[in-house]
Amino acid sequence: MRDLPDDDEWTPDRLRAIGDRVRAERRRQGLTQDQVWQAARVDRRTVQNIEAGHEMKVGTLLRIAWVLEMSPADLWG
Repeated sequence: MRDLPDDDEWTPDRLRAIGDRVRAERRRQGLTQDQVWQAARVDRRTVQNIEAGHEMKVGTLLRIAWVLEMSPADLWG
């Protein structure tokens, strides 16, 4: 087991990477953000925030992964 770093500088990079993967898969499928948020039954701003690398709930990520037909592991990278 490893200890967390002394600061949280590493978390924004990880969140951005998840958002980048969501955006890339959405675009690969030719979907708009509107299509994704409506299918996932989440707020429009939620999809925008995820793709921007903001904090996100695991349950919301699972919904979006389902809609994009991705495994949760693919989101984590």
